[in-house]
Amino acid sequence: MNAFMPVAGLAVRAADLNDPGELVRIEGFIAAAPTATPFHRPEWSRAVEQGCGQRSHYLLAEDRAGEIAGILPLTEMRSPLFGSALVSAGFGVDGGILATHPAAAELLAEQAWALAERHGCASVELRGGSAPAGWERKTGAHAGFVRDLPLTDEAILKAIPRKQRAEVRRAQGFGLDASTGAGPADRASHYAVYSESVRNLGTPVFPRGLFAAMLDNFGEDADILTIRHDGKPVASVLSLYHRGTVYPYWGGGTAEARALRANELMYFELMRHAAARGCTRFDFGRSKLGTGAYAFKKNWGFDPQPLVYWAKGEARETNPLSPKYRLQIAIWKKLPLPVANLIGPPIARGLG
Repeated sequence: MNAFMPVAGLAVRAADLNDPGELVRIEGFIAAAPTATPFHRPEWSRAVEQGCGQRSHYLLAEDRAGEIAGILPLTEMRSPLFGSALVSAGFGVDGGILATHPAAAELLAEQAWALAERHGCASVELRGGSAPAGWERKTGAHAGFVRDLPLTDEAILKAIPRKQRAEVRRAQGFGLDASTGAGPADRASHYAVYSESVRNLGTPVFPRGLFAAMLDNFGEDADILTIRHDGKPVASVLSLYHRGTVYPYWGGGTAEARALRANELMYFELMRHAAARGCTRFDFGRSKLGTGAYAFKKNWGFDPQPLVYWAKGEARETNPLSPKYRLQIAIWKKLPLPVANLIGPPIARGLG
């Protein structure tokens, strides 16, 4: 895959993410692309590979002068339960083809499919980005939630709809403490809270190493905000920061969080923290239509925007709302947390 394949003056090759010079060029391209996301960044691809053991491929389209005309990060997802696929970007909600010219986008799509065939992957899933000709358009399942972030605490609170603002004020009366960091204690608290949260939803938790790799690779562009009650963590979220936007990505609360309104306080405190860092946009991430998370984000005043993905080949079934997983989800919710945390990561690493 390292050989050049010239088509109409363009060529595609696999990037070497261990080459500092290559990284500088890719980072420059991403910095100039208005629609780039954290999921396009090499840090994301490296963290996914390090944390989940799923092989990453990072394709570059270049012109005759060697200038980058497009990028496509791909993760080679393999699971005995869910099958195989090349996903862009693995474990992300975006990260599809990013190109400056339609010809570069088409060539990247062609080479992604060729790569899938060579590696025995049944499909390619592109989450957002340019629309490849002839690929299946997939929409109607997820929506994204993004809006501007006010700069002051007062303006942030005022921008929250009245009923949700009342929940935040209620949380402020429970003596909860908020802290932000990325050290060992922050990581341990986040994993304890997040693993309980997803167990309660009936889904397996991702490997602990994935979160550690994200924090290590993104450095100052990632952190954890945790809410504690009487010293015990009850809500926690791992967020990414990219070009003035905060992305709360892996967050949740314990069983005690609901009564304490800890999740409400957590996101309000994250908005304050992100604004203090200079962020002007808040990306609440994607949610499946008809879910509690979808309704929760709307309650914060975010307007859902339909997400469009692209696929080719025999699609995997990884949607937890699928009827085929109803029994497994019901059983998973009843598992003791130590058991769920032991058997969950090997399963979740194949979801992507």
